[in-house]
Amino acid sequence: MSGVVLFEQGLDLMLFGMGTVFVFLTVLVIVTVLMSAVIRRWLPGEDMDIQSSAKHHTDVDDRIVSIIQKALAKHRSRR
Repeated sequence: MSGVVLFEQGLDLMLFGMGTVFVFLTVLVIVTVLMSAVIRRWLPGEDMDIQSSAKHHTDVDDRIVSIIQKALAKHRSRR
């Protein structure tokens, strides 16, 4: 096998692989957008704000929150 033929086959394989990945990711984005639109249409009042729901459903003790805050402050001060 000649080096040129081997290089051409490698280039073909690379382009085919990259094209396949590009097509797959494009289809994935399109399907995700369509699914979001369908869910929003069927369940319009069910929008959940993640942060607000996390604030309302927290069972963490204030002592643990203060410990975590102190640990984060100590970690950030090391940088």
